[in-house]
Amino acid sequence: MTRGNGEVLNTMRLEFLSLPENVGLARVAVAALAAQADITLNEMEEIKVAVSEAVANAIIHGYGGEPRGWVRVTVNRLQDGLEIIVEDDGKGIPDIAQAMQPAYSTDPERMGLGFAFMQSFMDELEVTSEEGRGTRVVMRKKLNPSVTTA
Repeated sequence: MTRGNGEVLNTMRLEFLSLPENVGLARVAVAALAAQADITLNEMEEIKVAVSEAVANAIIHGYGGEPRGWVRVTVNRLQDGLEIIVEDDGKGIPDIAQAMQPAYSTDPERMGLGFAFMQSFMDELEVTSEEGRGTRVVMRKKLNPSVTTA
């Protein structure tokens, strides 16, 4: 299997209920797959923060913090990096451009920096959403080329 940015060396798919404690689960699972690549500790931390923010957004904003929906995380380890996809079937984002502005949040208890962290820690960020149908966040991180699979 190949993609525009390299051959897929490994892939993982994880699906879990929209429970806050599952942010850590997603973070650890993605980190375990990312560790198969030749990455620095700083890159690992950036990946973990970006995943935490994307999954937390799905749980908090997509499902309103209610454990009634599913969050799906797919990770593709590519020859030249990682592609991480976080999806939910929640309420969706009415205005993506507005939601991606630093300090914007629909929850007054939140700082609204999730997308800002994702943008600064990843090389590419794509967000698609449809009201009432959910959100899909695709993050890509370029890493040192690797040809090993373990």
